[in-house]
Amino acid sequence: MDGGINPGPVERNDSGTLEDGDLSTSLDSIPTDDNKNSVSLLFSTKDEVGALADCFQVFKKHKVNLSHIEYSQCKNGKGNYDFFMNCESRHSTTFETMMDELRTFTTKLKIITDDSAEGKPGPVPWFPRKLSELDKFATKILSYGSELNSDHPGFTDSVYRVRRKEFADIAFNYKHGDVIPRVTYTPEEIQTWTTIYDKLTSLYPTHACREFNHIFQLLKEKCGYRRDNIPQLEDVSKFLQDRSGFRIRPVAGLLSPRDFLSGLANRVIHATQYIRHSSKPMYTPEPDVCHELIGHVPLLADPSFARFSQEIGMASLGAPEEYIKKLSTCYWFTVEFGLCRQDGEIKAFGAGLLSSFGELQYCLSDKAVVKEFEPSKTAEQEYPLSEFQPVYFVSASFEEAKDKIRAYADTIPRPFSVMYNPYIQSVELINTHSQLLNLTRAMKGDMNLLEDALKKVGKSRTVNSE
Repeated sequence: MDGGINPGPVERNDSGTLEDGDLSTSLDSIPTDDNKNSVSLLFSTKDEVGALADCFQVFKKHKVNLSHIEYSQCKNGKGNYDFFMNCESRHSTTFETMMDELRTFTTKLKIITDDSAEGKPGPVPWFPRKLSELDKFATKILSYGSELNSDHPGFTDSVYRVRRKEFADIAFNYKHGDVIPRVTYTPEEIQTWTTIYDKLTSLYPTHACREFNHIFQLLKEKCGYRRDNIPQLEDVSKFLQDRSGFRIRPVAGLLSPRDFLSGLANRVIHATQYIRHSSKPMYTPEPDVCHELIGHVPLLADPSFARFSQEIGMASLGAPEEYIKKLSTCYWFTVEFGLCRQDGEIKAFGAGLLSSFGELQYCLSDKAVVKEFEPSKTAEQEYPLSEFQPVYFVSASFEEAKDKIRAYADTIPRPFSVMYNPYIQSVELINTHSQLLNLTRAMKGDMNLLEDALKKVGKSRTVNSE
């Protein structure tokens, strides 16, 4: 989930297209200050082959840099797209002539002033508030599953690349409510799984936290976790829903940090279905099914850890971009590479550790640097993507980590609070008096239930003691 294009400061309507509304302005409103030569554009490409490429040529001709791009398919369904772009230039007059040329290749061309550059609060970034809205960004991935870098172990393997595209296509076409298609893994893929499974499970009794070890046994019983079998995402997703309310959604490649975290807020983990290249079974440059099923799933079935993971996601909803990076870093050093104390010993709970034989050993060795997890400090820590971590952060418990993330979320500037409604599986904004009253009533009901339960438990203990 690292890096990439993030959703920009523009709202989208229920169909997923961009809304211009009151955001549009005239050319007279373009900033002319030499230090503020930037505008945001909202436009639709014409339904013509190469229309977007023609637009990019206009930007190049006028030496305009694009610092941010967001897109979604138009309502008309003809294949053309709505685009939101942040543009920068050294000369303010550039925009006027550029706009005239852009009109040749676009429709509904609008200019949006950058309020935040003038010290005014900009619009809150859109975020999904119900499960079906995850469809809006599911295909906006940073790299397609079959697009491999030249240093990838499977780059020169044409058969592997075709196979990766099969998995990516399944995820790309998936919509909320669909059954996750079952996959028949090849003997070579199963052998890769077996190699990884045998190595990792030999370390879990001594290196993994107790919650992980407990649920891993349940996954063997309920979901077919075996050395000679790669579990199916649909089966595992149902298991998670029964245990913690989380579910799996297949993804074709890497999502932006904002989109990935908003999935967690809705109790969804986006997971890949392909497996790493067989030539290097103990190495993968990106998340694969081993990382997802072995590293992430067991603890997401633990209610306490699931609440902690969701709390990071909830903190990201509507947050300014600089906080998305901070929250992503907190996620990295906890959900991916976190440690915890249990019975006087340090154990691993991060998925990146629990799916990496080498680093799982290293993180608990004398060579590893370990610090206390404090979100405000952890959020500033730099980290590598393809090496062992320079530092690991330890928490006393998942509940403590959740409370710290919640306190950190209070420092994020947002004009509202958010809560998750498990009854209708949606995120609710708390920003009106009536919503506060409803929340108060709900809390009062929960307190009455707690008080009643405490009385009954107390009576039960009295009877048993007699």
